[in-house]
Amino acid sequence: MSDAYSRPKRRKRISIRSWGTFSAALAGLATSVEAHAADKTTTIAETLTVVGSALSQRNNASANPVQTITSRQIQRTASTTIGEYLQRLPSIGSSGTTNTQTSGGLGMSCTDIRNLGASRVLVLIDGKRQVQSASSSQSCVDLNTIPVDLVDSIEILKDGGSELYGADAVSGVINIKLKHNLTTGGFTVRGGITDQGDGQTGKISGHKGFNFDQGRGNITLFGSYETVSPIMQRNRAWARDPQVTNPVSGKPAYGSSISTATRVMDPAGRFNLVQSPNGDFTPFSSADNYNYGRDGNLTNYLQTATLHGQAHYDVTDWFKPYASIFYSHKTTQQTQAPSPVTGSIYPSTLPSSFILPSGNPYNMWGQDVNMYKRMDAFGDRQFGQASDTWQVNAGAKGHIFGGWNYDASMAYGASDMTLRAQNVVNYNHMMQEMGVRQLTPGNAHSAVVYDPSVCAASSGCVLQNPFAPWSQKAVDYASATISNHTSYQLRDFNFRVHNNHLVHMPYAHGGDVGLAFGVEHRSEQLSFTPDPLSNAGDIAAANGSASATGGGFNTTEVYGELNVPFLRNAFMAKDLSVDAQGRWSRYNTFGSTQIWKTGINWAPVDDIRFRATLGTSFRQPNVYELYGGRTLSYQSAHDPCAQVSSYGALSGNVAANCALQGINTASFVDANAGKIPTISGGNPNLQPETGRTWTVGTVITPRFAPHLNVSVEYWHYTINHTISALLPQYVLDECYTGADPSYCSDVSQRTTGNQISTVQTLYQNLGTLREDGLDFDLSYNIHLFGKNYLSLSNNYQQVFGYNQQNEPNGKFYNYTGRMFNQTGSGIPRIRDYATATWSHGNVALTYMMSYTSGMVWNNGTTDLTAKTAGQYRTPGIFAHDLTLTYTLPHWTIEVGVNNLLDKKPPFVLDSYFNTAAALYGEEMMGRYVFVQVGSVF
Repeated sequence: MSDAYSRPKRRKRISIRSWGTFSAALAGLATSVEAHAADKTTTIAETLTVVGSALSQRNNASANPVQTITSRQIQRTASTTIGEYLQRLPSIGSSGTTNTQTSGGLGMSCTDIRNLGASRVLVLIDGKRQVQSASSSQSCVDLNTIPVDLVDSIEILKDGGSELYGADAVSGVINIKLKHNLTTGGFTVRGGITDQGDGQTGKISGHKGFNFDQGRGNITLFGSYETVSPIMQRNRAWARDPQVTNPVSGKPAYGSSISTATRVMDPAGRFNLVQSPNGDFTPFSSADNYNYGRDGNLTNYLQTATLHGQAHYDVTDWFKPYASIFYSHKTTQQTQAPSPVTGSIYPSTLPSSFILPSGNPYNMWGQDVNMYKRMDAFGDRQFGQASDTWQVNAGAKGHIFGGWNYDASMAYGASDMTLRAQNVVNYNHMMQEMGVRQLTPGNAHSAVVYDPSVCAASSGCVLQNPFAPWSQKAVDYASATISNHTSYQLRDFNFRVHNNHLVHMPYAHGGDVGLAFGVEHRSEQLSFTPDPLSNAGDIAAANGSASATGGGFNTTEVYGELNVPFLRNAFMAKDLSVDAQGRWSRYNTFGSTQIWKTGINWAPVDDIRFRATLGTSFRQPNVYELYGGRTLSYQSAHDPCAQVSSYGALSGNVAANCALQGINTASFVDANAGKIPTISGGNPNLQPETGRTWTVGTVITPRFAPHLNVSVEYWHYTINHTISALLPQYVLDECYTGADPSYCSDVSQRTTGNQISTVQTLYQNLGTLREDGLDFDLSYNIHLFGKNYLSLSNNYQQVFGYNQQNEPNGKFYNYTGRMFNQTGSGIPRIRDYATATWSHGNVALTYMMSYTSGMVWNNGTTDLTAKTAGQYRTPGIFAHDLTLTYTLPHWTIEVGVNNLLDKKPPFVLDSYFNTAAALYGEEMMGRYVFVQVGSVF
């Protein structure tokens, strides 16, 4: 746990050898060139508090694998947010949310460690819990709300931390340390743009800090304002025409089968027609698809304003009160193609299909027909999110007696988000304008008739010819603007005491035993209030219906840590210590539980250190997983009845199940064409996850090369009763192949036009997840000659196995090296991030390279192959960045180029962008240049 305001006492002599720890080595890469020439003969006795421990320990005395990133390392990149920088690191997975995810991302930035999901990583600020961002579906601390310029360093604990920090630290902890105790003022101005003239970014930030009462107190103020302009999808050649099918042979289809021209289908499948410009109807083909890529955003518009203030005052050694307040206002916007109208979705009771009754005077077919139309007359849909997030931390710390110290704190935070959608379709009003009346009101599958009186009885309604341009009066009556509101609250009370020198081991070469323990009480609350039109089910399926929801939980927890240094400076034991941590929790929802962690740290000599940890975890479902609102999205998937042949030996099962629903697979047409309406959301019946994590590794700091630091770490996670949502394609395949008919209950009754209405993929307990891999990290600082220095670093991760059960006691699926092309996420076997900084006096040049290995595409159940798909793998990709820094006494100027070679992202069939946004965000933007000027006074 970080002690943000401590001012440890240093001896006068500072050791370069202390750079032996992996975390300090990385931090050393960003220090000034003078640090490279420090005296090699000096020693250090400084103790630090780092993430993963509640005790202050000597550098490198912890068994936990911790990576530290400094503010200088972040600033030397083109990253405008913390989330963008973290995406570079091999240990950060693709299961989070980034600014390049415009569909369903809600303008949020959620991080992820080791592809274990954003809900299993805990983000702290100065060692304290932070309020999560309000959202109807996602649980995370929104990194877009934390300005980069306020960050001093970031610590990443990469082996779990539930024992000290709570249930959601299963995969690890990211502790963002802010700048404190500033006595200067300063400002930073930054601007950037892509080489295609879009994606402009602008930022201005400033700070002022000062001491008072002869240095016993300090006040620091910070403010920032930042804008990021969007990139339109049509402005990138590789993205402007989304591919939606992947045939083994022949030409793939592009765009949506729901076009601005009215499409008419016989429910029995005898004809499938589309209106031509001259008003005639001709057979529909993929050439009639609508290119929605020309309307939408590739990246989000983002605007963030942040204010932060902190103060502390050392009244006495035993009473040092402190407080901080953080406020962020964020707005994001996205544009999408005009709303398609296909019918309603559950729980709406309006007609499930968009039907033109036989009695309608414009119906020339003499029978009820299904219609599909994209309402271009209503204009592009505009989505905007506005969120306000604030948190107050207050507390006191100090010395009690002897070696005992305490820290008592309270945190209260709240986040409110309003999502506004314009130019959506009021389906109820549109039915009235079509003169459609249900014979059985309240039944979405009811037969319908033509009855113009339903329009005459509604003020403002005008009857509309569905095959003629929509009149402005008809548009005004049937268009809608909706607003949904989400609120999240956090209350956290924490009291901790610790003693770094409880007792000295009673023999020669023994160390000081450290003990820490504390108690925490935390409560979290979520509420979601949909727009009345959504709540009533009146909005067309493309923007869904929703119902109000909410809930929360509270927990009281006791935790502790004991560190026993058995040997110090002994023969074959320069350092030998054991650390034990434990936590007891009592939840009002799931009762009590206990978890523990132990670690060993052994350095036989100065040159090498061995370390290992073993710990357990217990994660109660968070409020979003339990009570999150039901939301609709169009996820990449295909109707099994439209691609029977792709199931090979199981094709007969699929055809038979389709026939039971009255579908002739020989003539059936999938109107959704690669997009399946999918309902996701919370599930109050979830049970907690349990897990076990262990690591073993070594740190090498050879005396013959005092600036060389190498660490190797093997890590292994096992998580039981995993809480996740399945891919809709997996649900459909399990149902229609007969592999698990129970999944058919998650597939809603087909529409009256025989199209899939919705697939439900709520959070559920799936089974067991096992992942293991290897980290290899290196840093080397070299004095070349004169004022020339070279700093090298490399972070490498290799995943050996990622095996997951998608149902309790079910088969394990091997997802190692697989790309889930339908969601744009993946598990690459190898990721690497390397940097090299050459410095000469006031000038420094930094080169950065990242690599992601290739992946085979997987639909959730099976790998795609040359026999089942036209394209089935993504190649490995390199990216290169360059930054030049010039430093003056009170000024720092940086000029950089991101994606130096303008590398295009590899093709991925995601039916949105033709790539994987969560993995290749840097390449999606293209070449990007920036200039930053900072001053301190």
